[in-house]
Amino acid sequence: MHRQLGLTDDELGDIQELLGREPTELELAMYAVMWSEHCSYKSSSVHLRRFPTEAPWVLVGPGEGAGVIDVGDGLAVAIRIESHNHPSAVEPYQGAATGVGGIIRDIFSMGARPIALMDPLRFGSLDDARTRYLFEGVISGISGYGNAVGVPTVGGEVVFDDCYRENPLVNVLCLGLLPKERLVLARAEGAGKLAVLLGSSTGRDGIGGASVLASAGFEEGSEAKRPSVQVGDPFEEKRLIEACLAMLDAGLATGVQDLGAAGLSCAASETAAAGGAGMDVDVARVARREPGMNPVELLTSESQERMLAIVEPKHLDEVLALCERWEIRATVVGRVTDTGRFRVFDGLFDAVGVPGTNPPAPRGDEPPDVSSDRQPIADLPCESLGNGPSYTRPISAPADQATLNAADPWEALAENFGPGTDCSDELLALLATPTIADKSWVWRQYDHQLFLNTVVGPGGDAAVLRLKGTSKALALATDGKGRFCRLDPRTGGRLVVLEAARNVACAGAEPRALVNCLNFGNPEHPQVMWQFQQVVEGISEACEALGIPVVGGNVSFYNESRGADIDPTPVVGVVGLIEKLDGVPPIPRTIDREHLIVLGTTRAELGGSEWAAVVHGLDGGVPPAADLDDARRLHAFVSELVAGRSVGGVHDCADGGLAVALAEMAFGSGIGFTVAPETEVAAAAWCFSESANRVVVSVDARPLPHILRRAEEAGVHAVDLGTAGGDRLVVDGVIDVGLAEAERVWRDAIPNALGAAATAG
Repeated sequence: MHRQLGLTDDELGDIQELLGREPTELELAMYAVMWSEHCSYKSSSVHLRRFPTEAPWVLVGPGEGAGVIDVGDGLAVAIRIESHNHPSAVEPYQGAATGVGGIIRDIFSMGARPIALMDPLRFGSLDDARTRYLFEGVISGISGYGNAVGVPTVGGEVVFDDCYRENPLVNVLCLGLLPKERLVLARAEGAGKLAVLLGSSTGRDGIGGASVLASAGFEEGSEAKRPSVQVGDPFEEKRLIEACLAMLDAGLATGVQDLGAAGLSCAASETAAAGGAGMDVDVARVARREPGMNPVELLTSESQERMLAIVEPKHLDEVLALCERWEIRATVVGRVTDTGRFRVFDGLFDAVGVPGTNPPAPRGDEPPDVSSDRQPIADLPCESLGNGPSYTRPISAPADQATLNAADPWEALAENFGPGTDCSDELLALLATPTIADKSWVWRQYDHQLFLNTVVGPGGDAAVLRLKGTSKALALATDGKGRFCRLDPRTGGRLVVLEAARNVACAGAEPRALVNCLNFGNPEHPQVMWQFQQVVEGISEACEALGIPVVGGNVSFYNESRGADIDPTPVVGVVGLIEKLDGVPPIPRTIDREHLIVLGTTRAELGGSEWAAVVHGLDGGVPPAADLDDARRLHAFVSELVAGRSVGGVHDCADGGLAVALAEMAFGSGIGFTVAPETEVAAAAWCFSESANRVVVSVDARPLPHILRRAEEAGVHAVDLGTAGGDRLVVDGVIDVGLAEAERVWRDAIPNALGAAATAG
């Protein structure tokens, strides 16, 4: 039986040794979900210790529901990122929707009001019918839940690559705001306190959902796992948000925790273990949505919109009255003890005077028997559920890594793109690739102006959110590049941090914290663990160099289908602080007659680029260099320019290279440009190289000499490329296309891919 639950023979032996006996069916099920890869991080924990996690402004680091940082003026920010990859592959709408619901609960469990969502997504090619189904379903799930619950989706990214064809990545980030004094941790301290289950009733939806689905790869017949995907109710979540925040404002709860992966078994045992206490739970107190549910189902169900609050008995009546006002269910299901044990009963509490009563049985069920002589159906050390095994998995580089890195795409491209070659069609081809193409089809389905905090929303390099009542604002960006990490995971890990931090700098912000969602293949494959270890090292190096603490994250393993692992795909979210917001920060745009300046150095670095890999099918080579000193100088200089209102437009240079960055700026204003390529590298490589640490800014002619001089003093390479104006996109001797034509190709790529497929169908 233990193998069916995902436990190994050795893990069963560990459980038997812990208990000194054979586990009961319920105990075995609880260990199975709590020791799953998704909940226990048993393959990754040994590596995650490498991350830098401390800074003077960090209030809560990794290990809690969310990371929390101090942003001054008595305010703090909570931030968290999670994955819902496997559930979304099985049922895209509910998988994505409940991913949003879960991450929101992580935020308000800390006492923070959720104020923004971001959605970094990965799919296969849109020429595949199933990918289109997944893509449209995931977007509908995110918008359907986020819009209804009232939390704006202010940005994200969508990447299309065949490695994600059968295993999409659905990562969701949430950010919340709280007064520092409202910060609460999930602690069950003090014998006699009560554990109150808030929110929805418990059903069979979600049993083994996140914990089991995210701890195995996909094989034939995965559709049969559809019942394991949770079903969300955003209106119940909205009531739950308001009730929990009101409860915390009134000081009625000493700890709150979401019932996420592993359900009540996780929430109850973790809060008790964190407080050095024990916990008794009575399953007869759990309100059931369906008849015939057994204790295993009740303890491991991942039904949505449920929270566990730790409450002193003297506050119970106030808590129940508050929940009644918000029309949410509240039931005492547990009591804190000083035993250090996690014990589960079935029909004890009503007999021994624990406050509250058993809820009515579902239709078809008899009321539970109640007796003061009830013996526990589970009795185990509280901390043992959360202290699962830790593995040091075998590590080795892929056998073909050297061959892959030796296949420099520029060597193959240079012959066809020598001096004088017209690359106009190459630019149009890049603008038509779904990863680079306009994403407004996606974000127009999101309400990104809820709360009226959004100063810069989707389409900018970073979202910008004002902090009402202060002069401050937050900048928020998410980024990831699986292709770079496949070529060189350590460099790729560095590059993903640099890109997110660069985007935040383009908003005039100083990075303050990073969260990561580490999406990888099967950890039982040595090459996957090598990729993982190298990516963690690269992220850590970049964070240390830039002074950005890692305050939380998530690991998603077993992203594989039919034995094929996805490319290693770390996704990071960086939040930055703008000390004084004087107006809307500059966005990606050209301004008539202003000069276009590229900050940073361009090299013939085509490995992993969209031009080489997607347009020409050349997926080898090495990624761009990730110079950390250059990045630190560039970010500080760009942030200073933006904060000083010295530039009229600004845009990070990333996917597609400089030609795409310039084109996107032109689309932002409807004004073309005429620029001359630098001569240090071949013109085609200059246009489409994805060299890191580059930003394009639009500068008026009068302060131009001063800005170029400041760049030199700051140690930032800066080149005046030319000026904006007219209705064409011109790179002298290389590209000459009409602005209207280029923008049409860019804007229509995704709608056309979906529409053409629907018409053909």
